[in-house]
Amino acid sequence: MVFIAFLNQMPNSVAQGLIWGILAIGVYITYKLLDFADLSVDGSVATGAAAAVMCIVAGVPMGLALLIAFCAGMLAGLVTGLFHTLLGIPAILAGILTQLGLYSINIRIMGGKSNVAISASKYNLLVTSRDDRMLATILILLAFVAAIIVLVYLFFGTEVGNSLRATGSNPNMARAQGINTSFNKVLGLALSNGLVALAGGLLAQYQGSSDVKMGQGAIVIGLAAVIIGDVIFSKIFRNFALRLLSAVIGAILYYIAIAIVLRMGMSSTDLKLFSALVVALFLAVPHFRGVYLSRRGGRIRA
Repeated sequence: MVFIAFLNQMPNSVAQGLIWGILAIGVYITYKLLDFADLSVDGSVATGAAAAVMCIVAGVPMGLALLIAFCAGMLAGLVTGLFHTLLGIPAILAGILTQLGLYSINIRIMGGKSNVAISASKYNLLVTSRDDRMLATILILLAFVAAIIVLVYLFFGTEVGNSLRATGSNPNMARAQGINTSFNKVLGLALSNGLVALAGGLLAQYQGSSDVKMGQGAIVIGLAAVIIGDVIFSKIFRNFALRLLSAVIGAILYYIAIAIVLRMGMSSTDLKLFSALVVALFLAVPHFRGVYLSRRGGRIRA
């Protein structure tokens, strides 16, 4: 019976994993490519959700609502980038300041309702958690993920995209080559937070509502997805597009793991602790692998 219940939960886990996989692609851009610890992600998720839901409630077409959510997230990333490059605020603090400010802005977007979720469940949503539309939801999300991976892959193949990657890889060398590293950081943060907010817009539709706290812990889930995908697939996924895909697969595996531990009896209130432990575990894997290889190499030389 437990196994059957787990199988019934799988479509929901895959759908959530695909939504958070889009967020993970955004986190991948800042964490892996720019080497930027962006903590504004938690706020950007809620911003995208709030913008999308309020647009849907106002009768805005679904595609336009998601585009507005994406643009709202880009503005949040722009603020973080300007805090860091223009004002010289350290990366972590810049993200925290943006996240803090977004809390108030998100309440404003939702009409000043800080403790009330804005429902959109009665509208014809693009994706939903309803069982009778789960297959269509998964197919739509797969199309979103595929399109985003292709577009991001093509963008980073351009001159601007390559200069952005060079900025994250070696900013001093990039500046020596005449690359405007400050512009690239702002651009990368804007693109990253735009994808995060897009994921927030899709998540709000999937849940049927948005609230100001729905982004709490999003950065941890995004990092978990990126790190899980990197640890498992880094040896076989060499192409950049496949590395983006690995972040999405990491998000799906994370939500499957969540489903397993919930079926084993873990309280939902312990999920944030579980997420933190998962991230810590996978972050430690490369370190212990390096320690093992160095010791093994020392024994061979001896």
